[in-house]
Amino acid sequence: MSTDLETEPRLEPGIDTSALRDENDRISMHWLERLRAYLEAGRAEDVAEVMAPLHAADVGDVLEALNGDERLLLLRQLGRRFDYSALTEVDDSVRAQLMEELPNAEIARGVAGLDSDDAIYILEDLDQEDRDEVLAKLPTFERLSLKRSLDFPEDSAGRRMQTDFIAIPPFWTVGQTIDYLRREQDLPDEFYQIYVVDASYQVLGTIPLDKFLRAPRVTPIEALMNTNLVLVDANVDQEDAAREFERYDLVEVGVVDESRRLVGVLTIDDMVDVITEEADEDIRLLAGVGDEDISDSTMDTVRSRVPWLVVNLITAVAVSVVIGFFDATIEQMVALAVLMPIVASMGGNAGAQTMTVTVRALAMRELDGPRLKRLITREVVVGFVNGVIFAFLIGIVTWLRFGDAELGVVIALAMIINLIVAGTAGILIPLTLDKFKADPAIASAVFVTTITDVVGFFAFLGIAGLWFGLF
Repeated sequence: MSTDLETEPRLEPGIDTSALRDENDRISMHWLERLRAYLEAGRAEDVAEVMAPLHAADVGDVLEALNGDERLLLLRQLGRRFDYSALTEVDDSVRAQLMEELPNAEIARGVAGLDSDDAIYILEDLDQEDRDEVLAKLPTFERLSLKRSLDFPEDSAGRRMQTDFIAIPPFWTVGQTIDYLRREQDLPDEFYQIYVVDASYQVLGTIPLDKFLRAPRVTPIEALMNTNLVLVDANVDQEDAAREFERYDLVEVGVVDESRRLVGVLTIDDMVDVITEEADEDIRLLAGVGDEDISDSTMDTVRSRVPWLVVNLITAVAVSVVIGFFDATIEQMVALAVLMPIVASMGGNAGAQTMTVTVRALAMRELDGPRLKRLITREVVVGFVNGVIFAFLIGIVTWLRFGDAELGVVIALAMIINLIVAGTAGILIPLTLDKFKADPAIASAVFVTTITDVVGFFAFLGIAGLWFGLF
C-alpha cells in the first residue's frame, strides 16, 4: 500500500476541484480511495494537502462518502485545518455522529471562526448542557450574539440570520461611510447593502452597494437611502422569510425583533438552502418518510417508516372490510374481481394529482378566496371530464374482453363516480388538515388513497350487485 502511494502523483493545493469529481459529478472513487489510504497510513500532511482545494460543500460530500470511523479519523488528522462550515453541508445524522464524538472544546474552537448563521446551525443540534459548555468557551461578544439567536424559535428567521451587518447613522456622508468601512476591522465577510439606523437601531432605510458606490463623497446618507423597506421579523418561520425573497427578488434583507430593532440580516445563499430544505421535507412527508436521510442507520430508517406503514395497514384493513361486504357478489361474477382494482387504481392516481397541486398551493400561500373557489370548481369538472373519457375507454375494453356490454356500463359508471370523488377529496382533505393546523403534506396521501379505494370498490361492486341482481 505504501509503495503505491509513493509512486502515484500527489494532488497539489489549488488544483481544480472539478478534477476531484467523475463524469456524474460525484466524488471520484479513485480520489476517495487515495484519501482512505492516506488516512489509514496516518499521513496527516498528505490528508491536509488533498483536502485543501475543496470547498466546504465538497468536504461535506467527502464526509458523507466515508464511514463513521473514517470521518472521525479525517477530522483528527486535519485538526485545526478542518473547516467547520463543512458540517452545515452534511446530513443531520452525519453531523450528529461527529458532534457526539468531538470534545466541546474542539467544537468551540471550530465554530468561533464561522459566520453566526453557520455557528447556530451547528450549535442548535447539541444538548443544552453541551451547548452551554461550548458557548462558555467563546469570547463574550460572540457568546452573547449566538445566545440571542438561539433564543429565537427553531426554524425561524432569527435562527437563520447573520448577526454581522453594516449599520450607520443618517447624518453621515458617503465619504464618512467609506472611511469607516476602510478603517473598521470587524466587518462582515460579504454584504450587499448598508442599513441606516437611529440611536435605538430602528431601521430608517437601506442603501444598496451599487447605488452607494456611484454617489459622490459629499452626498448625505439620508438623501441616498431607500425608505421603502422590506424587513423580516425574527420570529417568523424561515419558509415565510424565503417567500419574501422570492416575492420581492431580494438578495439581502434586514431582520428585526419585536421592538423593530435591527438584529441581523438574511442573505440569498441561506434562503436558497431554506427553499431546498422545505421542498425536500415536503417531498419526504408526502411519501411518509419523515426527516429520513440516506446516511441514517437501518434501525433509524425502520423507526421512521413504521408509523405511517401502520396507518397504511389500518386503512388497507378498512378497504378489505368494504370488499368483504360484497364477497357473495364477487363469487357469483368472477369478472368483478378482475376489474375492480382498475377503478380504485385510477381514482388513487387522479386523487394524488389533485392532492399534489393543492398541497403545493397551500405551501406557497396561493389559495385565497377567489382562487380557492376556482380550484375546487376546476378539479371537480376535471374529475368529471376525465371520468367520462376513461369510462368510455374502460367500458369498451371490458365489453371486448368479457363480451358483456352491461358490465362495461357498470364499470364506466363506477369510474365516473370515483374520479369525481378523487378530485374532490384531493382538494378537501389537504384543506381540512390545513384548517386544523395539521401538515397536509404528511397525512393527505393516506386519506385520499383510502377514500378513493373505498369509494371505487363500493361504487363498482354496489352498482354491479344492483344491476345484475346479485344481492
